Amino acid sequence: MASENVIVEKNQGQALITDKIKENQKKLYMESYGCQMNLNDSEIVASILSEQGYNTTTLIEEADLVLVNTCSIREKAEMTIRKRLEKYNAVKRINPTMKVGVLGCMAERLKEKFLEEEKIIDLVVGPDAYRDLPNLLQEIDAGREAVNVILSKDETYGDVSPVRLNSNGVSAFVSITRGCDNMCTFCVVPFTRGRERSRDPQSILAEIQDLKDKNYKEITLLGQNVDSFLWFGGGMKKDFKNASEIAKATAIDFSQLLDMCATAFPKMRIRFSTSNPQDMELDVIYTMAKHQNICNYIHLPVQSGSTKILKAMNRQHTREEYMTLIDTIFKIIPDIAVSQDMIIGFCGETEEDHQDTLSLLEYVKYDYGYMFTYSERPGTPAAKKMKDDVPLDVKKRRLAEIITLQREHSHFRTNAFVGKTLEVLVEGSSKKSDLHWKGRTSQNTMVVFPKENYKVGDFVNVKIDDCTSATLIGTAVEYSKNN
Repeated sequence: MASENVIVEKNQGQALITDKIKENQKKLYMESYGCQMNLNDSEIVASILSEQGYNTTTLIEEADLVLVNTCSIREKAEMTIRKRLEKYNAVKRINPTMKVGVLGCMAERLKEKFLEEEKIIDLVVGPDAYRDLPNLLQEIDAGREAVNVILSKDETYGDVSPVRLNSNGVSAFVSITRGCDNMCTFCVVPFTRGRERSRDPQSILAEIQDLKDKNYKEITLLGQNVDSFLWFGGGMKKDFKNASEIAKATAIDFSQLLDMCATAFPKMRIRFSTSNPQDMELDVIYTMAKHQNICNYIHLPVQSGSTKILKAMNRQHTREEYMTLIDTIFKIIPDIAVSQDMIIGFCGETEEDHQDTLSLLEYVKYDYGYMFTYSERPGTPAAKKMKDDVPLDVKKRRLAEIITLQREHSHFRTNAFVGKTLEVLVEGSSKKSDLHWKGRTSQNTMVVFPKENYKVGDFVNVKIDDCTSATLIGTAVEYSKNN
């Protein structure tokens, strides 16, 4: 009964937001960079500002307020944002009343320094301070600096109904945790996103119910580390050991949350991201195997195939432990797809370490991956205590070798689907042809097929006739029974 009350209140709140948006006159232009959490945070910001009279626009020239949600995970991401600020500056010369704000991880990392370095910026807001945007905008109007980068100890936006930006109307993100406690030596996230804290499961179910009512067919549960989800009545995960016995006994972990979501919404596809090998429990894999509507896909970053480098990264797992986990996952769910993150050229990486990474790729044969050369991030333990001693040309050569091998494995994985019939959720028109739909399988592989009489949001059984390393090409057979 409590769950039903929450859902009703959520839907009523969304209706009020929708009515408010129709009346809004001011224009908000937003850009998001980096992870899916940033995209979801931008939707939360749009919701908060809709209450202040703002509608979103895709035209920067007509904007009253421009916000860029930033990423600090790599130096290249920050350089991209700096260049975008030059574009904003050009527009602001034409429209001097336009305000410009920087949100997210880069704002948290640089704080007030950002105002000094980029004169175009009017406000700087960290990931946990978006509720303060109305007050900060008033500070700007009063001619004062507007900065709030205070990190929270609680889940900050559990009761905010996101405004779905650039939505395909089919898939949506639902954040379940914020922050990270793992302190990998290369990573800036614990400093820009704060400590781990989890969201009330009832508010998560309420948000999914709202999406279902709007005919969304797929949700992705989001967190910097979803496997660390732990709800025991509120507070950070580190406080769990001091919680009451009742709180501990009634606590809900990620496998239980996943089971709750899949059971409550059997017709919705459920994904999650991102997982951490050291925190993933086998209960999660068994829960995936139990429910047909939980997609057979895991993004399981490893970062290196060398135990020596993993230790230097403070990853808390060895090469062998990771391989054992992979073996167990494939044993429980044989047709699962797995993707990776890989950092090439981390401090102290030798040619032998690089070969270990290549051999790990051969062992797993990932469906796809995200591979980058190491770039030192200010303030991280690696930047403070380790030497970035792998030459750039060596990093680039090793990256090229890893990308080449990953492409071979990606093609190996897609080719295994040729001749099979797979369920595909239609997401929209193919980028290359208006005569074809695109959609994804349970394994997160993109499929294109002739449109015929199908429509966006349909589950369609598609016979796979051909493939590239990234895309399956097929012909629709019939509607799936999951419609």
